[in-house]
Amino acid sequence: MPMRNLSFLRWRVIGLLLSVAVIVALPYVITRNTSTEALRASEWVTHSSEVKSITYRIAFLSRDAEAATYRIVMAGEDKDAQERLDDATRQISKLIWQLRDYTRDNADQQALVGSLETTVNGRATLMWQALWRARHGDREGAEKALVDAGSLFVIGDVLDKIVSTEDQLLTARREAAAAQSFNYKLVLGIGALAQVLLLGIIVVVSERQIGQRLRAEERESLAVRRSRQIVQAVREPIVLLDGRLNTLLVNTAFAELYGLDAEERRSLPLAELGGGAWNDGPLLQRLSDVMSRDRELWDYELNQRTADGADRRVVINARRLQQESDAPALLMTVSDITVRALVEKQVKELNRQLEGKVEQVSDVNRELEAFSYSVSHDLRAPLRHIAGFAGKLERHLGERLDEKGHHYLEVISSAAQRMAQLIDDLLVFSRLGRGAMRMQPVDMQSLVEEARALTETDTAGRRIEWKIAPLPVVVGDENMLRTVWQNLIGNAVKYTGQRELAKITVDTSRAPGGDYQFTVADNGAGFDMEYAGKLFGVFQRLHRASEFPGNGIGLANVRRIVARHGGRVWAEGEPGQGARFHFSLPASEAGDTRRQDRS
Repeated sequence: MPMRNLSFLRWRVIGLLLSVAVIVALPYVITRNTSTEALRASEWVTHSSEVKSITYRIAFLSRDAEAATYRIVMAGEDKDAQERLDDATRQISKLIWQLRDYTRDNADQQALVGSLETTVNGRATLMWQALWRARHGDREGAEKALVDAGSLFVIGDVLDKIVSTEDQLLTARREAAAAQSFNYKLVLGIGALAQVLLLGIIVVVSERQIGQRLRAEERESLAVRRSRQIVQAVREPIVLLDGRLNTLLVNTAFAELYGLDAEERRSLPLAELGGGAWNDGPLLQRLSDVMSRDRELWDYELNQRTADGADRRVVINARRLQQESDAPALLMTVSDITVRALVEKQVKELNRQLEGKVEQVSDVNRELEAFSYSVSHDLRAPLRHIAGFAGKLERHLGERLDEKGHHYLEVISSAAQRMAQLIDDLLVFSRLGRGAMRMQPVDMQSLVEEARALTETDTAGRRIEWKIAPLPVVVGDENMLRTVWQNLIGNAVKYTGQRELAKITVDTSRAPGGDYQFTVADNGAGFDMEYAGKLFGVFQRLHRASEFPGNGIGLANVRRIVARHGGRVWAEGEPGQGARFHFSLPASEAGDTRRQDRS
């Protein structure tokens, strides 16, 4: 499953859980808060009733204490009245402390309770004065003190204010409780609507999810069917095995090769398929290792006899498939390489024969080079004798030698010298094929400048326009490459000898494969492309020696040197329009630097 879909599914589950939590928790919170507020309102009603009850009790006890005091003052000492007075005084003190405790939540009530306490204390003080005066015979003063107590310290007003204030608080609290109850009912209604909406969303999402799952299962089923069809259509034999190497699925190609029914659903052991074609211990052990250790089997070759009775060479590849819900399976493919094996065998035999032929050709070439070297050396002695005796004959005859005799001896001497030069060139050509190469970085720019400098001794008085491009450093045998440039540039100078202004260009480029290509172009005599194949042969010439001197072995040396470096040589030309000689050399890291133009 893609990570994006997995993340979306995770957030959707979290959203569903939050919705369920809201549906369950919202009514609980609202009901709990409503119950709490109702209980708190009931407590406030009880609280107010207690405050009023204490207030009324204080008022009753105050009047009872006042009555007992009048009775004592008027009638004299009365034990019952005195007990009532003492009891009322004690209870009033306790009740005031209770009232103060009950009204701690309201500063106004606390102030009224303080005023009540002051009034009660003042009345009590005057009543005790009245009692004292009565006991000392001052009845008139006692009565006056009682009158002052009733007029100066009016307790009823304070009690009425306390009761009135408590009633107002109770009314405000009831109104607040009613408003809170209304708010809770409103929230509860909204919560009920939200529950219905969330339930609707859950139902819709669930239905959509079920639909998507059904469609996904349908697509998966279609994909499985297509995969099976593809597997069956593949011409490469394929088999799916379980952990005990029993078949789970075989395709048509596998069934045809090993004589099975591709539609058969029965699981069969691999070792029993194809008449024992798979009963190979090492292979079965490797397949078991692939299955148990999660390894892979690559290009395991096996000789088998298949259902058609033919001996085949097959290549086996296998790997474990870890399925999400089911147990892992082993996928094995079989490739029939019988024809390829036969071809490889034939190729090996042909290569062996070719190696023998190459060795024979190498032996012949070595023999030819040895023969050429030996013949060249053996020819030197007769040539020296011919040249020497021709000179001796000329000196011996002296003045007796006529003009025709002189001409004959000159021809003999010239032919001997030419033959000696041909032998030297042949020796050079032979050494180029046998000598070891010393590979090193070679600056082609320096070699071209050196070859150009060598030609200047033979070009005095000639007008030559040189264009030499920046040339790279290559890897090769410096002496051999020097010979290549000397031959090509020397030819360009030689075959432009009849031009008033000779133009010689040296350039380089890179082939698509990365090889270097060098070109030496001139505007000299040129040649006919019909005879281009003879240019690089030994002692092959396309011009007469009287026109352009030479023995025709220079370009053969060039071809042999370039070939030994892994390159090739070719030429282009047109009679009277000049020629272009090209040769290529493989590129290398050491030669990947182009020099600046120094021409």
